[in-house]
Amino acid sequence: MQPTTAFTTRSVPLPRADIDTDQIIPARFLTTTSREGLGQHLFADWRYLPNGDDNPAFELNQPQHRDAQVLVAGRNFGCGSSREHAPWSLLDYGFKAIISTEIADIFRSNSLKNGLLPIVAPQAFVEKLLQQPCELTIDIEDCTVRINDGAGAGECITFTIDAFSRYCLMHGIDQLGFLLDQMDAIERFEAQHDGHAA
Repeated sequence: MQPTTAFTTRSVPLPRADIDTDQIIPARFLTTTSREGLGQHLFADWRYLPNGDDNPAFELNQPQHRDAQVLVAGRNFGCGSSREHAPWSLLDYGFKAIISTEIADIFRSNSLKNGLLPIVAPQAFVEKLLQQPCELTIDIEDCTVRINDGAGAGECITFTIDAFSRYCLMHGIDQLGFLLDQMDAIERFEAQHDGHAA
């Protein structure tokens, strides 16, 4: 994970509601415990034709969406089973953030633990982003999303994120990384309390 306070990128509109974790990463790809390579299986049943070729009708395969780092989706994104592979596959593909009017709680939690920013935004704002791709600036420090071009240029909304997750995203660490950064303090605490356990 790279430290990130703000970034500017194109968005990919995916105007579908109730996208569940099995659609994000089908169950047949869950045999690995490695995050690497999962991006090639992201939305596999939508991205590829039965013969394995890219489906030209699917949004991620369209040339204007290459290298976009923000996915904008319909309501109830990430519902279904609680598979950590779902945010892993999105991250490995290259996404840094998901924007929707509603994001499933377990998916949201798994995303934040792994460095993917889930943003719940007002319906009118999301509807604008779903109409056409545009350039967005996401500021994690200020918790804002700004439209830089297209419909609603200059429009800005704020989002909420807990302080711990915000800290981890800005410093490029996950929960384990945060704990490892505190090892000196943990060892000092253990030394001071050694033999004093009840």
